[in-house]
Amino acid sequence: MKTKLPITTKWSPNLAYIIGLIATDGCLSKDRRHIDFTSKDIDQIRTFKKCLGIKNKIGYKVSGYSDKWYPRIQFGDINFYNFLLDIGLTPAKSKTLGSLKIPRKYFFDFLRGCFDGDGSIHAYWDKRWHSSYMYYSSFVSASLDHLEWLEKSIYKLAKTEGFINKSSGKIARAYQLKYAKSASKVLFKKMYYSDNLPLLKRKYLKFKKFLDIDLNHNNARVQ
Repeated sequence: MKTKLPITTKWSPNLAYIIGLIATDGCLSKDRRHIDFTSKDIDQIRTFKKCLGIKNKIGYKVSGYSDKWYPRIQFGDINFYNFLLDIGLTPAKSKTLGSLKIPRKYFFDFLRGCFDGDGSIHAYWDKRWHSSYMYYSSFVSASLDHLEWLEKSIYKLAKTEGFINKSSGKIARAYQLKYAKSASKVLFKKMYYSDNLPLLKRKYLKFKKFLDIDLNHNNARVQ
């Protein structure tokens, strides 16, 4: 498969976001030419195409963890493939991914891509404390080295601390980098720093909903 125009490797918010998606849900073929991206959200695939300026058709493939068919896109671009190798991505990266060469200026665009790929956020009312609302944002990877690099990079740029533990999800031997409420607030502002950014809308709205519930709850307590 060929794209009509060469994909730019000039750093930008859009490119950094795409790198985050590829680092989580993407795959570099061993032929040193093709890149594959799969997502359960068709809107995510469309955003991926738009950011890269590619016209390839969206296909479907069966997930490795279920019998469900998910939308995917595959395209070939040797120059872009080599660029991905240069910044630290590799074929069969899931357990070998380490640090990546992401410019400081675009790190939180990259992080937003990681969050939209394999990230999540959940909330609950903590019964141990009177009317305490808690939420955690997290990033998942099968590579402990990658999450340790991510944790150090986030602390360096946002001065927020997280913690890593084993994932309880379906992916065997996966790890989670988690951030509690105060740190999650900081990350939300860093990742969603402007309007009209490429993002997965359902995750953004879920994250914002939890922040709004917490804000309204705190305001009610003050009154």
